[in-house]
Amino acid sequence: MNLKDFLKDKCLILILHVVCMAVLTAFLRITGYHRANTVLILIFWWMILGAWLLAAYLQRRKFFGEAERILEEMDQRYLLGEVLPDSFRLEDRLYRDMIRRSNKSVIERLRRMEDGQKEYREYIENWVHEVKAPITAISLLCENGRRGQGEREYFRALSLENQKIENYVDMALYYARSENVYKDYQIRETDLQQAVSGVLEKNRLLLIQNRVRAEVDCPDRVYTDRKWVEFIVNQIILNSVKYRRGLPVFRIYTKRSENGVVLVLEDNGVGIPPEDVSRIFEKGFTGSNGRGHERSTGMGLYLCRELSRKLGIGIRAESRYGEGTAMVLEFPVSRYIARE
Repeated sequence: MNLKDFLKDKCLILILHVVCMAVLTAFLRITGYHRANTVLILIFWWMILGAWLLAAYLQRRKFFGEAERILEEMDQRYLLGEVLPDSFRLEDRLYRDMIRRSNKSVIERLRRMEDGQKEYREYIENWVHEVKAPITAISLLCENGRRGQGEREYFRALSLENQKIENYVDMALYYARSENVYKDYQIRETDLQQAVSGVLEKNRLLLIQNRVRAEVDCPDRVYTDRKWVEFIVNQIILNSVKYRRGLPVFRIYTKRSENGVVLVLEDNGVGIPPEDVSRIFEKGFTGSNGRGHERSTGMGLYLCRELSRKLGIGIRAESRYGEGTAMVLEFPVSRYIARE
């Protein structure tokens, strides 16, 4: 708040005072009042008016300066009405009361939205757990059916489709839980060789069907949540299978860095166009490659980025279009682990 804006706000009052001074001056001159006395009255009038304007300006500047400082320091700015500084002015008290009522309405609406989101997440989680039951039943039927020679191919195809369903269900479950990762993860020492091998075994039929050769060399251990890391690796492998070419070869290996352990997942697929590399982790982004494939949702790598961020894992993509892609996961080493 500056003096120029304050005087503009008081423009009508100043005009009223000028008109009153002019009327008083005319009256005094008509009644024969001495000119020197009239000028002296006007000078005192202007002095009193100036002092009042200066005091009012300083008081308003202090009030709004304090309110702005409080606003800048607040995390939840919609609660400003609750912490505004006190004022003797009636309009300030009325404004603060209206802001408080408005804030109360906003808080109630936010609470209803949070309750609705909570119910939605609970519904999704319950739905996922319910739908996993028939998936498990189908898996058992497929496993039993593979023992017969005549229908082996049929059950293999059925098992592949069942695996796709399970992958999509897992994606829905992890998406529903992505906002509250801290409630569900357990940081433990994790053998990356076992974690990656478990994901490959889970997708064994899909890899065999697409003639994928996988080379795994991950002797390092890290401290992280194995379940969430397996989900991230699974999404990357599914993407590599989806965008394969020729005879697919996956190389998955770890290497040491100054700040921890790096897990690299390389493929010799179609690669990513240079203009898309910086956007592949955006929510819903499919890119030119994704638009050429059905059922490409653009959610897989977005979830990988969100989960990696919340687990403290760095993730990035390195790709040459037409040659292949490398997804890099960086696991930092914490201080107390480094001391052991």
